[in-house]
Amino acid sequence: MTGSSQDAQPKPARLAALLIDASMEAVSTAGGHAGGVYLRSSTPGLLRLAVLAGLPGPLFRPWWRLHADRPFPVADAHRLGVQVVLPNATETMRRYPQFAAGLPFQFGSLYVPVVAGSDLYGVLTVLRPSVQDAAEVLPECDRLARLGQDLGAALRNLDDEAAPVAWDDEPLCVRPPAPRPPLARIGRFVWTPETGLVTGDEGLHTLLGVPPTEFTGAVEAFADAVAPSEANRILLALRDTAVGRPPTLPLYLRTTDGELRLMDLWSPYEATGWHPNDPAAPAAPPTTPPGPGPVRGIVLDPGLHATADAAADLLPDGVFCLDREGLIVYANPRAAQLLRRPPTELLGRALWDAVPWLGRPDVEDHLRGALLSPDPVHFHVERPAANAAEPVSLPSEGDWLALAVHPGPDRLTCTVRPASRVADTAPAETPADGLATPAPVYRPIVLAIALTEAVTARQVSAVVMRELLPAFGGRRLAIYLLQDRHLWLAWESGFPPGFLAPFEGVGLDERLPGVETLTTGRPLFFDSMQQLAAAYPGIQLDASEGARAFLPLIASGRSVGSCILGFDRARSFSGEERTVLTALAGLIAHAMEKAQRYENEAALARGLQQALLPRRLSSHPQVETAGRYLPGTQGMDVGGDWYDVVESGDGIALVIGDVQGHGVQAAATMGQLRTAVRAFALSDRPPDEVMSGTNHLLMDLDPGLFASCCYIRLDPATGVALAARAGHLPPLLRQADGRTHALDLAGGVVLGVDGRARYPVTELRMEPGAILALYTDGLVEKPGDDIDDGISALRVALARAGAPAVRPGGRALAGVADRLTTTARHAVDRPDDIALLLATRRTAR
Repeated sequence: MTGSSQDAQPKPARLAALLIDASMEAVSTAGGHAGGVYLRSSTPGLLRLAVLAGLPGPLFRPWWRLHADRPFPVADAHRLGVQVVLPNATETMRRYPQFAAGLPFQFGSLYVPVVAGSDLYGVLTVLRPSVQDAAEVLPECDRLARLGQDLGAALRNLDDEAAPVAWDDEPLCVRPPAPRPPLARIGRFVWTPETGLVTGDEGLHTLLGVPPTEFTGAVEAFADAVAPSEANRILLALRDTAVGRPPTLPLYLRTTDGELRLMDLWSPYEATGWHPNDPAAPAAPPTTPPGPGPVRGIVLDPGLHATADAAADLLPDGVFCLDREGLIVYANPRAAQLLRRPPTELLGRALWDAVPWLGRPDVEDHLRGALLSPDPVHFHVERPAANAAEPVSLPSEGDWLALAVHPGPDRLTCTVRPASRVADTAPAETPADGLATPAPVYRPIVLAIALTEAVTARQVSAVVMRELLPAFGGRRLAIYLLQDRHLWLAWESGFPPGFLAPFEGVGLDERLPGVETLTTGRPLFFDSMQQLAAAYPGIQLDASEGARAFLPLIASGRSVGSCILGFDRARSFSGEERTVLTALAGLIAHAMEKAQRYENEAALARGLQQALLPRRLSSHPQVETAGRYLPGTQGMDVGGDWYDVVESGDGIALVIGDVQGHGVQAAATMGQLRTAVRAFALSDRPPDEVMSGTNHLLMDLDPGLFASCCYIRLDPATGVALAARAGHLPPLLRQADGRTHALDLAGGVVLGVDGRARYPVTELRMEPGAILALYTDGLVEKPGDDIDDGISALRVALARAGAPAVRPGGRALAGVADRLTTTARHAVDRPDDIALLLATRRTAR
């Protein structure tokens, strides 16, 4: 691709191409089997995984986001601007125990900052085989450092003040270059019976090892070159195909060296859609060819993989293979039978999509181990009961399968067999009561990592439901939180409708297991409902016969609540399981306590923001205005967007702004800026002085944040407007006849960056019936899309929204504002807050 064509690409596409190329080169340069790029996020202090090469993205979801102050190698490389070299697992555990606990596998890793001068963009990382000493990988580190500097320079060229380089989307998962060229080779040919000659492409001559200058074209010579010992069989197949009687295809042929070759042929009749062996075909083709026609075909040398796969098809055990992105590239018939999926639903799909019941945290953990370390892993997994609708069922076989995963340079080879047939693998864990629990105990650190991503009580509960229950075979979950010496239900799943209602708001003096586990601080385990009923006579029970675990949620000695785990069947809890569940309860309690603090802060921020936003907009007889504000649905849910309408002399000032970041500080800074702008506007200062004065105020406050702003002073009598812009998006103007365009306003840098910044003023005119639209980036920006496309979409929506009533007293502008924010208002995932301000001139009375 030429430089000019790259420059013509949208910025997100150029950014993705740069990051993918750098990741691929990093893996190759450092001799790794996987790598990627972490990039700074638009959220201060947060790094996001932008590209992951050579590993399945879903298996590494807990590491998609990292805070720059966390004790992780990526964070250190970014925050300190230094290389981090971890040659092996021992060194990783010594220097970064929390990171090593989450990925306790035998691999080494390298991390170099992506820099350009004083600008830190992110970190380039490579995962590679372990070595004894860091000195062994210093040459690779030097090459990787140069690559990081080159990437930083390229990112600086993309950087600009209005849209700095950042990554806020999910990572791009890509496949690194193959370690060796593909083994399969293919050649195409055409045989013309009338002349007896064969013509082939370059691939055919390469496959047969016969240069075009030495190839006579005779069909006999061709057959002899493909498979000398089976030349007569090839000639017969060609003749039969030419008259519409092809043999069973493809032909499996052997060379003199015993290597496998495949040949497939196409009859001249196939162009008519008729075939003599088709029972549904008419007695004769629609147009009978005048004799034998040309035969097209291919010769395929599949290489060693085909021979191995053909042999694996005959094995009594299930065998399937995954590439390093988790896609199933091979499955023998026995594997399809044991996994209860036909081969067509396995091949080419991710394992956890093709076989959803393998998408469990403990299975994912084993797959991570096989992808990151050289040693095979062995584990057991429970297979759910066969569904009558499934194409394959094995009622005679057990509920457990034994799996072994063997790592390879470019794919994983997995064997699967019924657990009852396993005689040569390590025995399953056996608790004191003798009941086997083949599933490995889930590592608490994995849940801990997932909990770091949860910031609300509902998110914490959802993580517990997703990560904890499957590891122990649980089916029901209830989490109660303590408030005013009463327990209130925060989350429930799996219980019969209404069953938990009588327990809502119970006091701490009630004799209930969920209360007593909290007041005593001791977990309670019941192997069956009969045990529970015997310990608590008269307690309300559901219809299940399963076990129950009641866990106290206590964080730093403070009672937070209690957690109830329910199981469909009776079971016992081993000593190790009881210890792990108790430890997990502590993690859940700390996460819940953090969530409560977060929600209290969010409530404070929302209250502060509501207090700072205008309750009503200043009015004027000749101007109608309408404003809308929508908080984001991620994180703190509050930000620094604001709008305002202020009386300014004999006119009005239209204001919109956006403070960087979210939370209490962003909302407080927004309030200070709004107050400053109002004060300047009420004194009827020119727009450039309003912007400069507000800029100086923000510099003096020094909150560590910057803000964009657009200020327009409108004379309602004449329609003349004077506008100044500080790094904000261009307003839109819809004329009364429906023509809509973005206003090309001169502007300065965002507020709070340069105390000497100047903000030029642009004059424009609004005719009666025209609509002026001011907005913040949350309305037009989507992750992965160019913001210019979002502005264009808003412009089209405004043009189609219809003209408001322009007579005195008309209030149709509110409907236009609602239509422009409809899609955003109903979006479940809204990463940023949104502000919109519309204004239109009415006709004079």
